[in-house]
Amino acid sequence: MASLITTKAMMSHHHVLSSTRITTHYSDNSIGEQQLKTKFQLPHRLFARRIFGVTRAVINSPAPSPLPEKEKLEGERRCHVAWTSVQQEKWEGELTVQGKIPTWLNGTYLRNGPGLWNIGDHDFRHLFDGYSTLVKLQFDGGRIFAGHRLLESDAYKAAKKHNRLCYREFSETPKPVIINRNFKNPFSGIGEIVRLFSGESLTDNANTGVIKLGDGRVMCLTETQKGSILVDHETLETIGKFEYEDGLSDHMIQSAHPIVTETEMWTLIPDLVKPGYRVVRMEAGSNKREVVGRVRCRSGSWGPGWVHSFAVTENYVVIPEMPLRYSVKNLLRAEPTPLYKFEWCPQDGAFLHVMSKLTGEVVASVEVPAYVTFHFINAYEEDENGDGKATVIIADCCEHNADTRILDMLRLHTLRSSHGHDVLPDARIGRFRIPLDGSKYGKLETAVEAEKHGRAMDMCSINPLYLGQKYRYVYACGAKRPCNFPNALSKVDILEKKVKNWHEHGIIPSEPFFVPRPGATHEDDG
Repeated sequence: MASLITTKAMMSHHHVLSSTRITTHYSDNSIGEQQLKTKFQLPHRLFARRIFGVTRAVINSPAPSPLPEKEKLEGERRCHVAWTSVQQEKWEGELTVQGKIPTWLNGTYLRNGPGLWNIGDHDFRHLFDGYSTLVKLQFDGGRIFAGHRLLESDAYKAAKKHNRLCYREFSETPKPVIINRNFKNPFSGIGEIVRLFSGESLTDNANTGVIKLGDGRVMCLTETQKGSILVDHETLETIGKFEYEDGLSDHMIQSAHPIVTETEMWTLIPDLVKPGYRVVRMEAGSNKREVVGRVRCRSGSWGPGWVHSFAVTENYVVIPEMPLRYSVKNLLRAEPTPLYKFEWCPQDGAFLHVMSKLTGEVVASVEVPAYVTFHFINAYEEDENGDGKATVIIADCCEHNADTRILDMLRLHTLRSSHGHDVLPDARIGRFRIPLDGSKYGKLETAVEAEKHGRAMDMCSINPLYLGQKYRYVYACGAKRPCNFPNALSKVDILEKKVKNWHEHGIIPSEPFFVPRPGATHEDDG
């Protein structure tokens, strides 16, 4: 997830820092008309050339210091640069532009994601484990300045100090420090339970998203509430924790991707004790969240469904309840299970809930086919009777065909060793239809034929002016097969069921970010 802090054209997402793309689309619907592409590991080097309308920014910096011997294994030598750790804690410089950057594009584009996957002699297992690295691209009159800096979270600072993992990451649990090998503490398990449910052992490694609050503060996020960290968008320095003033932090976890506007922020707080979700709202300029309402899980499972993101319409919040559920027993394991902190429970059903923003009332709760999604795209209200009253909500997401293998495919060993193999699980744009007439069931359909975008779909964005409104275009990462990770950029016309793709051999792009052109009259004019 990304944020754009702007001065003129307001460019107000987590993933691979080694390759970042910002794409500008003009109203002729051509995805290749004008693109800025920066291929980085920032501390290494950036390349530039112009091919088929693709504009690259490039700088060559001094060669990085040699990698440690342990990183020179056969698999490492063959792996893509995207899956290697950054070699400098911070870096900045001006990029040389070949091509033309729109003169109206001025501001600072920020993103974060995992950038350091080892500490001491310990190599992390999963893409999501890496310590957060904050990246910026600053646009100024056709010039581009770039930089990155590792986020100074408590987890990262402790790891640097002790040269070992000290907090629970996505797939990692710190090994206990053994003082006396002949003594076994019978209460150590109880202590770990206390540390887990108090949040003490959970990470604050904010590697999942960047948001700009309505009052201008910039915050990096992850799925733990303690991982809400303020940063300086100009220097990339870590300012400190965002201190919530509402007594809700004892619930420990949150949606990684809140919905933020100039006036408010909406997010979901899963409840692990009484399975369900609190829907909360925070006004711009405030540190206090208010609970708008609560949804109880319908499945009867011991844990709520994972809620990495969600969607809103003009009047409603759409709350997903996936069969991929938080599992307390898996959270307590010293070694990860195949699904890490989750378990797959399709037999318990899959659901979507709709809550009124105004009253907190749950106005719809429907069962739908099983689904797996990291990222919702958008949602809107539809008036099928023409009387001005919404009868159905349409909610779109990047849906992985109810296939949990995507989590396993994001293990670093898999990403590093399966380059060139067609092992990326299929994905599509899943479209939910949620009736507002009290029906028990909703629908899940494929919005656009998945083959048109390479059967891959994730890291999505839309024109932000269409948030919660009926819209037409999705910008996301698709695929050109064979691949083990999304390796293309796709512009999807949901109305006409058309897709335009961009791919270049050896490149791993990250999510596109759409910036509307000032004065634009078309949704894709930007």
